[in-house]
Order: sequence, then structure tokens, then C-alpha cells
Amino acid sequence: MSGLRGVAFAAVAVLTVLTLSGCLGEEGDDRGGSVDPTGTWGDTSDTTAPSLVLADGGGLTGTDGCNRLTGSWTVDESDHVEFHDVASTRMACEGVDTWLEGLSQATIADDTMTVIDQDGSEIGTLERQD
Repeated sequence: MSGLRGVAFAAVAVLTVLTLSGCLGEEGDDRGGSVDPTGTWGDTSDTTAPSLVLADGGGLTGTDGCNRLTGSWTVDESDHVEFHDVASTRMACEGVDTWLEGLSQATIADDTMTVIDQDGSEIGTLERQD
């Protein structure tokens, strides 16, 4: 009987986690409804300029003008792009402003992405390229 209780408890725990994770949004999920951030932001042909590529499905790649960035993104109900688990290489590049490595979220108006840091401060903008 105790084995059956253990299986039932495990099943309830799994269902609870799955239910709660559905409330968090999915990578690349456009739950806000009015913005579509997928595409290229910034000039990817200029290796010293910051840029991001937001892929369908929630993948993120880019550069801060020196270091490569990788991570994921979602859109919340307020149409803010949220960046998650962003990792960066750590190369020493003199004379390059690496502001993009501080990204936490962004807003989009027309073809301009305004990038915001963890403190809620605007740290820069990127223009949509495609």
C-alpha cells in the first residue's frame, strides 16, 4: 500500500509542476499578443556593434560588440521581452562599449528595441534589421 501512495504522491507532484510551469510562459511565447520580437536587432555585419538575433522558439544569440551572447527569451503579458539564462564569453576588448551584456528585458516600439537592465534603467537601443 505504501508503494501505491508513493506513486500517487509522485504523480501529483509532477502534475503540479507541469501546471505551474504553464503559468510562466514558454520560451519564444508571444503571450502579450501585440509585439513580435523575433528577428535581427542591430547590425550583425559590424562585429564591433551590439546585436541580437531572437529566434522562433525562444533562442537568443548575439554580441555586445566584443563578447558572444546566448540565452533565451519570452514575452510577458505587458509586452516586455524578458531575457533568461544569458551567458557571455569574457574576452577583453579595449575601446568597446559592452552595454548589451547587462540586458534583462526590453520593450519594442515600431522597429526599435529599448534594452533595460536589472535595475529597470534603459541601457541602449537596437534597430530591427529584418
